[in-house]
Amino acid sequence: MSSITDFDSLRRAMGENSEQPEGPARNARAEHLLLEAEKLNTPLAVIEALGHQLKVYNYSSEKGKMFVPFARLLRMWDERPEDFDQYETHALHWVFKWMSAGMLDQPHIPLASIAKWLGEMEHRYRLAGHSERAVRSAEFSVAAHVGDMPRAERAYAGWLAADRDTMADCHACELHGQGWWQAENGRDAEALELWRPVLEGEFTCAHEPHTALASSLLPLLRLGRADEARAHHLRGFRLVRPMESMRGAYADHVEFCTLSGNEARALELLAERPAYFTDEGHPRSKLDFLSVVALLMDRLTGLGLGGSQVPGPAGRTWTAAELAPHARAGALALAARFDERNGTEYVSERARARMARRPLVDRLPLGVRPSGASPIRTPERPVRPVAPGAEMSAAPGTESSGASALPALLIEARRLSDTLQPHAVEAWAAVARAAREAKAAGDDVALEPRDRAEAADHEAMVLGPEATNLFERAAELYAEAGDPGEALAARARAAYVHALAGRVDEALAAVAGPHEEILALYAAGGTGMRQTASVLMARARILTRRVHAAGEDLEDAVLEEAVTAVRAVLALVEGHTGEDVRFAARAAEAQAMLGELAGHAGDVETAAELSARAAEAFVAAGLPWFAVEYEARLAQLAHHLGDVDGAERALRAALEHGGPYLEPVGRAQLHLQLAEVTGGLGRVAEAADHALEAAHWADEAGEGPTLGAWARHQLGGFLLRRGRWAEAAEVLESVLPDVTAGTHGDGAVVQTLWWLGDCLGELGEHRAAAERRLQAAEIARNWPEQQDHATLAHLAASSLEQAGLTDEAERAYARAGELWRTVGDAPGLVRSLRARAWLTLRGEAGPDGARALMADAVEECGAAVDAAPDDETRARLTADLGHTHRQFADLLVRVAGGRAADVGGQALFEEAVTALDRAVAAFALLGPDTLRDRSRAELAAAWLEADLGRPADAAARARAVLSAHENAPEEDDTAQSLRSEAERLLNTLAEENRERAED
Repeated sequence: MSSITDFDSLRRAMGENSEQPEGPARNARAEHLLLEAEKLNTPLAVIEALGHQLKVYNYSSEKGKMFVPFARLLRMWDERPEDFDQYETHALHWVFKWMSAGMLDQPHIPLASIAKWLGEMEHRYRLAGHSERAVRSAEFSVAAHVGDMPRAERAYAGWLAADRDTMADCHACELHGQGWWQAENGRDAEALELWRPVLEGEFTCAHEPHTALASSLLPLLRLGRADEARAHHLRGFRLVRPMESMRGAYADHVEFCTLSGNEARALELLAERPAYFTDEGHPRSKLDFLSVVALLMDRLTGLGLGGSQVPGPAGRTWTAAELAPHARAGALALAARFDERNGTEYVSERARARMARRPLVDRLPLGVRPSGASPIRTPERPVRPVAPGAEMSAAPGTESSGASALPALLIEARRLSDTLQPHAVEAWAAVARAAREAKAAGDDVALEPRDRAEAADHEAMVLGPEATNLFERAAELYAEAGDPGEALAARARAAYVHALAGRVDEALAAVAGPHEEILALYAAGGTGMRQTASVLMARARILTRRVHAAGEDLEDAVLEEAVTAVRAVLALVEGHTGEDVRFAARAAEAQAMLGELAGHAGDVETAAELSARAAEAFVAAGLPWFAVEYEARLAQLAHHLGDVDGAERALRAALEHGGPYLEPVGRAQLHLQLAEVTGGLGRVAEAADHALEAAHWADEAGEGPTLGAWARHQLGGFLLRRGRWAEAAEVLESVLPDVTAGTHGDGAVVQTLWWLGDCLGELGEHRAAAERRLQAAEIARNWPEQQDHATLAHLAASSLEQAGLTDEAERAYARAGELWRTVGDAPGLVRSLRARAWLTLRGEAGPDGARALMADAVEECGAAVDAAPDDETRARLTADLGHTHRQFADLLVRVAGGRAADVGGQALFEEAVTALDRAVAAFALLGPDTLRDRSRAELAAAWLEADLGRPADAAARARAVLSAHENAPEEDDTAQSLRSEAERLLNTLAEENRERAED
């Protein structure tokens, strides 16, 4: 802690303290500085220290402490106003507004005292010649708080009618307050229009757009503008998070998450601010916070999560069911204190209404990483149909039980399975369950062998590798029921299970018998086409699996045998696809399999054509959910062929045809592929939407740390490309724990850190940006190719420089320069040398070191020009050389410090003119493309010529610039600006010439 020895050191200490994070530590430091100020025996020092103390109290959770320093300031003003300078006089009157609002937020201060204070404020403002705008605004706040709506409307009108002067709140704060009133009265669209200039950054202040973003969340949801609400939450919460004084806005974000299906996120926010449960310095924001906590806990309890552990006041563990009444009681107790003070029940009514709010949307994906420890359950997953290879679809069926239900359940199950509809597997499971329940109840009901066979068959279809025995049992039951063909089909399905488990040879051996038997049986009329097609298809699938397993060792004979088997299925069912939907499904699947085999043979175009034909056939048969797999495959093939539009069409069709039957993981994959396709086409906003959906569905599938992380990684990149830095930073920071080298590759880790560094740099968080870029560079340093390492090192150096860490930046630029030299990137090396030169000028090495580094930059760039391999590279390097000469000249002028009159300064100016002439010459080699750069260098040299007492040379240069841009169009702002500067120089020279003539 620095010692305070005089007024200047006190001011420096107060300035440093103002830059510290809000909170008790900063407040305690302000209290100590006041004690130090009192020792200086300077009234203005005490006045400024009191003002500093008042300010830090106001921007903290200890707002209630403001009144003591203000009372002392006011007394000092009344006793000796001459001790206040102009700034402190303004500041004293300014904080009158803080006092009125601060009193209103403290229920122990009587309403009469507040009214008296308003009168005092109005009187003093009138004496000082200020408008009554701030007074009417304060009166409005009081009336709105107590629920006196007629008075609030009058004060609101008076507030807007009064002239804005230096005592009026800043534009941003005023617009926030006006918009808040519109939203309170149900005029959400009007509120958002008032907030628009604040939300768009036209008007800002210490707490705006922070509060406007928070206040806009529910109005946006109520208006159905969910995308904007999401964006405002991500952007706004980032602003609010580090500011202890913004408990009310923080509560708005918790409430938004609660009412948008993001209860897990709301709990995370509570966990970040445990002190908000107990901080007493600002009762009004505590009331807001506790009301929202009660709302969230009631929501969790309503979801059946009342027993889940949740963040709460320190000292014990809490469940949602326990914290709900605790928070509600605390909120209502505070509300009662305000109402007792106000003589109304308005505050309690508003608190109860807030705690009773209902969700505004079922689920609004936010794109940020959800907490892995959250107790929030995900909604029940939609169940996709099983692919035709598993014969049937699985989905929730109708719940029923008992003997009386069996006939209806059987009819429904058979209808669904015969027409390949979703829910068939579950429908047969319901049949089996009802039969068991009937038997347990003693009912004399037994399923026929055929029924039991179908139930076992369908149960096996979703068991995977464990299904073999159950398919064999189904075969026995079919045989018992007198259907040998269906028995053979079940055995063939059992054989296919071996192939799915990777035992292809075993599967071929197992299917050989059923295949021979079904052909003989069909030829003898002992079974139908349906059973025969089932066996033929099982064998074709197994042979196709063998093709897959062969990989690069695939033999033509193996491929041909699979093709022949598939064509046998087609030959059997073609011409009959209109008779039975199952035949249509067989034909469609066979087309897809032929396409798959064509792909293995290297014929990608035929593979794509047949996949498309299969998908179309499934849709035409009324089975669109089966088309999804082949449309997804078609998208990959189309992408391989360079048909990006075709890939996009296939992916959209897959999403459409999957409908409610598409599993979350499949939906996530399709959206992620669409994100990549549309992003590649430059439709970044659409790509971000798909990436957001992909992240949401990956979370629903339990794939958040894997597929979901990749989707969030992509989402962050798309948001970055859209210039939505704060949203992108929130997403990328949230996904960092999940993007790992082991799962996603170290390239993805580096890219995430790189993007995050870019976002943080755009947001002005340069120290954090440097940290992320250095992390990325540390990973990239081990890569064989060092271009990315060099780029990241250079970017990190730039961030360190912007963060004011000069020494660290100089070392980082030096490291980047070494890397640029290693990879042979001359422009990068030159940039690093120039940057080091400017940093060195401010450091210990001073002008000599800076000049040496800039000279090195000129030398390196010149050598690169001479060694350029082609004209394009030479032109680019020549432009760099021109800019380097120009920077050398600027540095020389900076070293001279404007001393053109003395010998040393004159020599530096002469050297700078020479450097600028070299810049002009370099740019001149490149023709019209660098005319503006050439003119800028020419004008810089002209001004130096004038300072060196060579007006004729200066005028000649200025006229050359005028001539070069003589025919520039009016709309060419840069050219017109150059002409204006040249004319200004000529006028200056003429005026100096006249003055010399008069002398």
